[in-house]
Amino acid sequence: MPEPDAGFLPASLETAWGLRERPAKGPRPALGLDRIVDAAITLAARDGIEAVSMGRVAKELGASTMSLYRYVAAKDELYVLMADTGVGTPPPVPEGTTGWRALLTAWAHAQLDVFRDRTWLLRIPISGPPATPNQVAWMERGLAALDGTGLHGDERLGTLTLVGGFIRNQATLTADLADAVRRSGADPDRVLARYAHTLRRFTDPVRQPAITRLLDAGVFSGPDDDPDADFRFGLERVLDGLAPLVARRTAEAGGTGHG
Repeated sequence: MPEPDAGFLPASLETAWGLRERPAKGPRPALGLDRIVDAAITLAARDGIEAVSMGRVAKELGASTMSLYRYVAAKDELYVLMADTGVGTPPPVPEGTTGWRALLTAWAHAQLDVFRDRTWLLRIPISGPPATPNQVAWMERGLAALDGTGLHGDERLGTLTLVGGFIRNQATLTADLADAVRRSGADPDRVLARYAHTLRRFTDPVRQPAITRLLDAGVFSGPDDDPDADFRFGLERVLDGLAPLVARRTAEAGGTGHG
């Protein structure tokens, strides 16, 4: 692996880890980094991530745009700091949770809760692998869930990438659908009923027999009493796919392989 160039760390990472110091000279600024990040998050939660700009955040704080640059070099840096604050630290592992499947399931549901509460996080462009303090804490928790599995290092990292990608995809899909429903101004149950009606109108049992069977079974009818059902189903299938590899690796390492 090639050695990194000197000074390769982005300013945003140095800021997130508290490694950047404000120049000692000059008047003491009235703003603080936490206030700037909190204002940007408030703006994103209220008006969407596209509303976040240095100028809009400055207006939110009643300050000049230039005053923000004492703390944040650019909007991309602000995004990084917002994301780290937004994800927060992982919650405690639920008491009595043991085994890689249960631990990874708890990890996944905790992340889903974060994305559900802060959908603006899903709209921040991914600029690289997790490297800020809170993101690294989540990564550590996920890797720790795989202790005792016998998985190789690259396999553990691949597992987090696979599960993390599933979490983000499901959360994004849910957020997109919720946004579409809000824009329509209709009740969610009515939107689903309209969709079923549309399928009935444009499909038939000969050309689309599988869709017809779903319609006849009432899959698209009635309220969604369990909004996490699809997430749980998908997550279980992902973990089912990992289970044989975990069993093989634990056997190779002389472990029990219990999930």
